[in-house]
Amino acid sequence: MEKEKIERIKASLRSIPNFPVKGILFWDVTTLFKDAEALHLVCDELKNEYKDLGVTKVVGIEARGFVCGAILAHELNAGFVPVRKPGKLPADTIKKTYQKEYGTDEIEIHRDAINENDVVVLHDDLLATGGTMIAAYELIKSMNPKRIYISFIVELGELDGRKNFPEDADVRALVVC
Repeated sequence: MEKEKIERIKASLRSIPNFPVKGILFWDVTTLFKDAEALHLVCDELKNEYKDLGVTKVVGIEARGFVCGAILAHELNAGFVPVRKPGKLPADTIKKTYQKEYGTDEIEIHRDAINENDVVVLHDDLLATGGTMIAAYELIKSMNPKRIYISFIVELGELDGRKNFPEDADVRALVVC
């Protein structure tokens, strides 16, 4: 991606110290989402990244992964699948418990959401330590799709979250902060 586009995306982000707990610097993408130009730029870049890979499903992680994940699914003519916190999905689910940088959490996906013929883009807004995405990746992998791509808008490079993924995982981020 061109340097000016990377800088435009970075400029649309907001950092918030001590949120959600003391000691965490939270990178807020809602400022990117409300900026029409930045949102279009991000969605166009995501589409370009995955358009020729035969993607059949985009999986978005609650909640910010839903925004660009659903747009990307539309742009790729693929289905959209939500990964949510427990109790939010109405049908039979599978669940994964994982450690986050500031506590333990769980996520769920519908048991019938992904099959062995699917090529999946697993999308979230930001890679910090990777706990949520690794849990989602393990859930998707257990469903035996043909291929999984892991997608972020922003990667916090100083936290080195990539090192926590399996070596064969295809992890991509539009910008690194």
